[in-house]
Amino acid sequence: MTKDNRWLIVLYINKLLSLIMRNLSMASIAALKNSFIKPGQVVWIGVRTKRKEKMKTLVTVEVDASGLKNDHYTSIDGKRAVTFIQNEHLQAVGSFLRLKEVDPGLVRRNVVVQGINLNALKEKKFQIGTVIFEYTGECHPCSRMETHLGPGGYNAMRGHGGITARVIQPGQFKLGHEVVPIMEEMDAGV
Repeated sequence: MTKDNRWLIVLYINKLLSLIMRNLSMASIAALKNSFIKPGQVVWIGVRTKRKEKMKTLVTVEVDASGLKNDHYTSIDGKRAVTFIQNEHLQAVGSFLRLKEVDPGLVRRNVVVQGINLNALKEKKFQIGTVIFEYTGECHPCSRMETHLGPGGYNAMRGHGGITARVIQPGQFKLGHEVVPIMEEMDAGV
């Protein structure tokens, strides 16, 4: 074996080890993405029966493929059928605006949850009551936040606007129901 051949073998082994480590790292990231300490919980539900009207607070809600029953907003493609925001983010927004608390109806989201990071649901399905949702994107604030929350409302909501979801399985849920991520299958071959 020549010196050049040994060098090629070393390069090949290093490349192989690099691929193995990358696959192990990807497997551990997938496992981390499925690691939730506990489910979240629904703490507020609201619908807008007409555009720009005050939100109506609900205890229980029926959900069909287009979103929450009696909500004026229906999504043609279903990607924004229901909007969610974390209660913890409402507290942060209140802090930014020097408000004691933020009325969930003012931020125009359908569901307020606590105890779970909604952004960790990216690329996931999750269940509340008998309804199964799928994360479809972030819910960015609109200019109405300045009107609803006061000066600085738009910027206070940036990065804290919650998520949008489509309905995979219609059904019903109510206050206090758990927000449960649906775990993806791990590839045993990785």
